[in-house]
Amino acid sequence: MKTTSLKPADVDKKWVVIDAEGLVVGRLASIVAMRLRGKHKPAYTPHVDCGDHVIVINADKVKFTGRKYDQKVYYHHTGYPGGIKERSAKFILEGRFPERVVEKAVERMLPRGPLFRQILGHLRVYKGAAHPHEAQQPQALDVGSLNRKNVSA
Repeated sequence: MKTTSLKPADVDKKWVVIDAEGLVVGRLASIVAMRLRGKHKPAYTPHVDCGDHVIVINADKVKFTGRKYDQKVYYHHTGYPGGIKERSAKFILEGRFPERVVEKAVERMLPRGPLFRQILGHLRVYKGAAHPHEAQQPQALDVGSLNRKNVSA
């Protein structure tokens, strides 16, 4: 058996749409990260961007397990001394940009390296059900049916 190594010209990128309504954030993010990297393909090559374009809709309706909705905290630093800022997951999901929760979860599951920004550029997250990528004819991926734990009760 021969090991295949893809070249960038040989990559067949597909478009996938995932409805995040009722899905657990971490489980959704791990599946999206796997799709973005291309690890679901038999000809996966680590140094080539061979993943798919992923569209996540209804990102404002994701779920957290346990008490993470109230207790999970996202930190960022302003760059000034004593400038650490924090926001809860509840604050972000009820705010103007709830899709940032999914974006951060996926971003933190991707490995840092030369392909990081390129791979992350293939992720599109929308808070509503509408998205402007109908022309690409994305295939729907039902993440909730892959494992019963993916859907929060």
